[in-house]
Amino acid sequence: MTTQEMCTVPPDDEGGAHRAGPPKGARTGDRTADRAAVRAFRPRRRIPAIVVSVLLALLGLLVAAETISGLVGRPLRLVPYDGMLSWTSATSWSDPLVLLSSAVVTLLGLVLLAVALVPGRPSMVPARSGDPGLVIGLRTRTVAKALAHAAEEVPGVHAARARMRGHAVVVTAATSGWDKERFGEEVRDAVLTRLAALDPVEPYRVVVNVKEPR
Repeated sequence: MTTQEMCTVPPDDEGGAHRAGPPKGARTGDRTADRAAVRAFRPRRRIPAIVVSVLLALLGLLVAAETISGLVGRPLRLVPYDGMLSWTSATSWSDPLVLLSSAVVTLLGLVLLAVALVPGRPSMVPARSGDPGLVIGLRTRTVAKALAHAAEEVPGVHAARARMRGHAVVVTAATSGWDKERFGEEVRDAVLTRLAALDPVEPYRVVVNVKEPR
């Protein structure tokens, strides 16, 4: 079986799209190594985590400062407790301002939860090594450039660009030929062959758009 046969499957329901990856039942190497590579390069939400950590740290410092200053008899009163106490004593739970504040805090919590659960944008493409102790990652820009270069090597293609979108590779090729379907198949085959050489852990769907240069 050739490399191309191992890395292509018939078009799926979206038309013009193929998935790059080994067929079912084929030996794909050590699954433990594959899982290790995926975990190592899983996108992380660093910026939201840093923001939440800083806010919680500042809140903790404020509470500690107010508590310690109150214990020594010299309260800092960085927070206007008296005014807040009088306001809360005279305000009911059904007050519009209370309801609005509660809704804003709840919405903010849901947004932070969604940000934490939804995976970030991947910056690395895990590649197979066969060894759980050896983790290989390829930059998405590097992979996209390699796939675009593979498309440009197809005769009749003047220029090409590739973009990584999740588990899909979108390749746009410019050609002056008339048979766009044939060019699309040749570009797709070239991209799938280059993907097979890179040997990514996860399968990628390849979508090819052929355009006439203006």
